[in-house]
Amino acid sequence: MSVFVAIAVLLSLVFIHELGHFLAARLQGIYATKFAIGFGPVVWRYQGSQTEYSFRAIPLGGFVGFPDDDPDSDIDPADPNLLKNRPIADRAIVISAGVIANLVFAYVILVTQYAGLGIPDSFSYEPGVAVPQVLSPDNPAGQAGVRGGDIIVAVDGITLGADTESLDLLMNRIRGSSNESLPLTLQRGEDVFDVDVTPAPDADGVGRIGVQLAPNGKTVYRRSLNPLEILSKAADQFQAMVLQIIGGFVALASNFQQTASQVSGPVKIVEWGANIAESQAAQLLPFVALISINLAVVNILPLPALDGGQLLFLIVEALRGKPLPKRFQESVMQTGLVLLLGIGVVLIVRDTTQLEWVQNLFQQ
Repeated sequence: MSVFVAIAVLLSLVFIHELGHFLAARLQGIYATKFAIGFGPVVWRYQGSQTEYSFRAIPLGGFVGFPDDDPDSDIDPADPNLLKNRPIADRAIVISAGVIANLVFAYVILVTQYAGLGIPDSFSYEPGVAVPQVLSPDNPAGQAGVRGGDIIVAVDGITLGADTESLDLLMNRIRGSSNESLPLTLQRGEDVFDVDVTPAPDADGVGRIGVQLAPNGKTVYRRSLNPLEILSKAADQFQAMVLQIIGGFVALASNFQQTASQVSGPVKIVEWGANIAESQAAQLLPFVALISINLAVVNILPLPALDGGQLLFLIVEALRGKPLPKRFQESVMQTGLVLLLGIGVVLIVRDTTQLEWVQNLFQQ
C-alpha cells in the first residue's frame, strides 16, 4: 500500500504541473486540445468538448498539447487564440505556469501540515542515529548490508545515546576511519546485529560510507491557532527547501563526477516515499512539498524540452524581435526530449536494479 501511496504522490505532482500549464492557457482563451499524464501509448482517454484527457504508458511526466502544429487541426492558422499567435508575455505565462503551480502547491502542503499536524516545536531524541537512505548498494555501507531505515546504535563499541552529540560522534568516526574497518551495531526492527564498514576516502581523504544520517527520534509538534504564524512558519520551511534544492544543483554542476551518482529517478523517489509512508507518515507531507519544489526547479532549468528551455527561446525572440527558425526550435526540442527520456530510462534501470528485492533475486 505504501508503494501505491508513493506512486500516487508522484503522479499527483505531475498532474499539478500540467494543470498549471492547462489552466494558464484556458483562462487566457488559448486553445489546448490535449492533457496527458505520461508519454507513449494511450492507456485511458476521455474526449471532452475541447480537450482530450489521457493517461499514457510511460509515467515519466506529462504534457499539454496545443493545436498550433497539428496537421489535422481545422483551426485557422491565423486564429489569435492559437498559442503561437499570442504575445510573448501570454506565452511566457503558459510556459512558466507549471513551475509556479508546483511551487504554490508545495507551500500549500506545508501550510496544511502546520495547520493540521502542528508546528514543529522540539525534537524528542531516541538512542542511536537514523539512516534515512543508503545512496547505493555498491558503496561501503551498501556492501556491508546497511539499509535505509536502520538505526546505528553503536560505533566501534561506543553506544550512541539519545542526544545531539551522537550524530557528530558517528560522523567524526566515519571521517577519521578512511580505509579502516569500522564496527557498527545496527537495529532493524526488533533485530540488533553487527556489521563492519570500511569508509572510502573522498578527494580530500575524508572517510565516506555513502549514507544519509539523521538524529534518531521524533519531532514534537504544537498546535497553533494563529494563521499568521502558520503562514510564516510554512514560508520559512518553503524557503529552506528551495535553498536546499538549489544548493544541490549547484553542487551537482560544480562537482559532477562525485555527485552524479546521487541523482535519482522516479523509482528511487517512489522507494523513498514508500519508506516514509510506512515508517514516518508525519513526514510524508514535507516529502511531497520537497519533491514538488524539486520538480519546479528541474523544469525551470534552461535545457531543451524543459519549460526553462522554452522560456529561453522566448527571451531570444524578444531580443531578436522575431522567433528563431521553426525547424531549429523543433530539432532542439526533439533532441532534448530524446536525451531526457534516455536519462530517465537509465535512471529507472539503475534504481530498479538497486532495489533490495531485485538484489535478492539476482543472488538466488
